[in-house]
Amino acid sequence: MGFDEMDVDTIWMDGEYVDWDDAEIHVLTHGLHYGSGVFEGVRCYDTENGPALFRWEEHLDRLYESAKPYDMEIEFTKADLTEATKELISRQELPSCYVRPIAYYGYNSLGVSPSDCPTRTAIAAWPWGAYLGEDALENGIDVMISSWRKHASSQIPTNAKTTGLYVNSMLAGEEARRNGYAEAIVLNKEGNVAEGPGENVFLVRDDEIYTPGLSESILDGITRDSVIQIAEELGYTVHDDVSISRGELNTADELFFTGSAAEVTPIRKVDNVVIGNGSRGPVTEAIQQRFFDIVEGAPEEYDEWFEYVEM
Repeated sequence: MGFDEMDVDTIWMDGEYVDWDDAEIHVLTHGLHYGSGVFEGVRCYDTENGPALFRWEEHLDRLYESAKPYDMEIEFTKADLTEATKELISRQELPSCYVRPIAYYGYNSLGVSPSDCPTRTAIAAWPWGAYLGEDALENGIDVMISSWRKHASSQIPTNAKTTGLYVNSMLAGEEARRNGYAEAIVLNKEGNVAEGPGENVFLVRDDEIYTPGLSESILDGITRDSVIQIAEELGYTVHDDVSISRGELNTADELFFTGSAAEVTPIRKVDNVVIGNGSRGPVTEAIQQRFFDIVEGAPEEYDEWFEYVEM
């Protein structure tokens, strides 16, 4: 569904609520030319206790941490962005939505150095269902190993969520879709599994769970962290600092993606090799079910994971 088909009309920009169609920037904005921006993707769920941002504090922390390597000073405090986001959701009466905070170097000069450019900040929110499709959550998706590799942290910070870096993700994802797959898996420069274009990867073998460590050039996903905690509370052993070879994907009992957009999505095939029995496996199902029980029910024991929005 395109934005024009959605019932959204407001974006927050630099302290002001503006009409959706008027949320514009100059064509010589530094971030447009050099990818010098940082952003987050956050889900607001319609829980049993009302609309709530999922792990909002952790997303805000990562936004500000992502800005550090780029010497970017976000002029608004975390409290400012929290208030703005909750008001934005309330104004548009969105009980559930996807939220995109972004900070970027704006318009002033167009040398590679952004030192003369102001930092601009914006927040948008809109309805967004299952990222890879409702059917994918139950039946899984087919993925391919991309020919594009993930850059190393010695080249560009891999744990900063930077706009320009997602060219890598776009190339990998579009390559997969051109070849008839729903999504890609990207290997790092050593040829080990890194992540998906917008997801972390989990592997299940003999009822134990494995996921690439931060040294494998992955983004430290917040849904990844949530799923690790959930899995351990369900009694599973989780190895969260491992290297996974490409070949190990083919012999896994189960594979699944995690991400704020993708949530918990099973993988049924890699390069047309059937994973396990070719459907959502029991470990994936147990974790997925518990994840949705939490984000839809907001139980008291997970209260710190939610920032509630008054409508």
